[in-house]
Amino acid sequence: MSADAGTPAIELKGISKAFGPVQANKDISIRVMPGTIHGIIGENGAGKSTLMSILYGFYKADAGEILIGGRPTPIPDSQAAIAAGIGMVFQHFKLVENFSVLENVVLGAESGARLTPSLSKARKLLTDLAKEYELNVDPDALIQDLGVGMQQRVEILKALYRQADILILDEPTGVLTPAEADHLFRILEGLKAQGKTIILITHKLREIMEITDTVSVMRRGEMTATVKTAETSPEELAELMVGRKVLLRVDKTPAQPGKTVLEVENLRVTDDKGVERLKSVSLSVRAGEILGIAGVAGNGQSELLEVLGGVRPATGTVRMNGTPLDLEGARSDARTRREQGIAHVPEDRHREGLILDFHAWENVGFGYHHDPKYNRGWLMDNDALRRDTEAKIARFDVRPANCWLTAKNFSGGNQQKIVIARELERNPDLLLVGQPTRGVDIGAIEFIHQQIVALRDAGKAVLLVSVELDEIMSLSDRIAVMFDGKIMGERLPSETNERELGLLMAGITDTDRAHSAEEVEANLAKSVGRRVQ
Repeated sequence: MSADAGTPAIELKGISKAFGPVQANKDISIRVMPGTIHGIIGENGAGKSTLMSILYGFYKADAGEILIGGRPTPIPDSQAAIAAGIGMVFQHFKLVENFSVLENVVLGAESGARLTPSLSKARKLLTDLAKEYELNVDPDALIQDLGVGMQQRVEILKALYRQADILILDEPTGVLTPAEADHLFRILEGLKAQGKTIILITHKLREIMEITDTVSVMRRGEMTATVKTAETSPEELAELMVGRKVLLRVDKTPAQPGKTVLEVENLRVTDDKGVERLKSVSLSVRAGEILGIAGVAGNGQSELLEVLGGVRPATGTVRMNGTPLDLEGARSDARTRREQGIAHVPEDRHREGLILDFHAWENVGFGYHHDPKYNRGWLMDNDALRRDTEAKIARFDVRPANCWLTAKNFSGGNQQKIVIARELERNPDLLLVGQPTRGVDIGAIEFIHQQIVALRDAGKAVLLVSVELDEIMSLSDRIAVMFDGKIMGERLPSETNERELGLLMAGITDTDRAHSAEEVEANLAKSVGRRVQ
């Protein structure tokens, strides 16, 4: 359903939504003009996803009105949203992996009881849509054989097949290489040129500045501002999001590397299905430096952290301060790693870093409950552990400052601060840190980065894994790139750029880059379409 040029494609008036005592959205009004790309940004928990879930029919607003093309349009469910011309591409794709592209596009929109006519009709329409919007993908390919960039195209095609004029994308570049993200932006520009209206939810200010026409900022469930993108700046948007000035760059002095703390040689990991996850990985990290590991999720970074953290067995050689570590025997566990001076901030704080139903003070003791200062003979000294937690909460500005709250009652940023406080305060020789700011508010990102740099400046070694290339570029003193379980190359941040790192992340080596531009593009397309098993 298309709107006239002067009529908003979408208008939300006075939208409010509460979940018990939590007011997720409070009297929100927003207008999105047709044929534009409208960004929505805000801290974790600001209410962005709730607002878009109301627009797509997942939630019903407690108050307010939705207008589509100037007409009041009740949206009780997602079917009503689709009928109103709204499509949504979720951060985690809603695809059936063992179905083909064509079957996924048709699924739920079949034209009759018999599937064959629907598939035949859809094939021609899908071909036309793919050609019109540069969304080329093999209709007969299985989803499980496609890379995330291609899968995302399928999600967009699904929405277009259902005749969506309004497209909502939730954190669309979270799992893409820089080259895939650039291609997505070209697709979005093409959709916009065809008159489609796009709402982009992202926490990446650079992307907002690059692709949007207008941006709305949310804070604590309220809409704080809507501005023309050309008339604002990342610094202003960050201040609107947080309510104070935020340093958007990592403020650090050049590294002063010392002795080698960690040496990894010929490290190999094979999972229980016989798939080789790490393929002869070798690297080193020195005291006083941050080695960043860049790569698209699923290319061996997680396994590398798990081996070094004592969670997963491996073969090869790992030395810590010159002493070989046990990789398969009785002393290959996480407790031994901690005793050897290794602290580990895991990639998934909910699954591996915290027990959400336990108190903050209990979570601070996990992994370190054998520490003599937490013990009185055979018994835990819980009072000592609580006092220590209160001190950590104060130093790391954890909010609310209440050690008796369960971990699930803290925001994502404050949960991460609890994990980081527990590990950094142990004064480790080596910090393993995975996705340190995943799902974290922009203000907490600034604080967490400062703590990691402070540890480096104290002469400690840091091995950083992040899918955020901006974070890798700004925090790291050296960068190693992983693809398909291998180290593809190593670079200094001052001597590389996002395009070069993106090519390495997609498996394009220095040798490949010596070929013609056409060959490189073909290799890149093949590589980003590859699925790591």
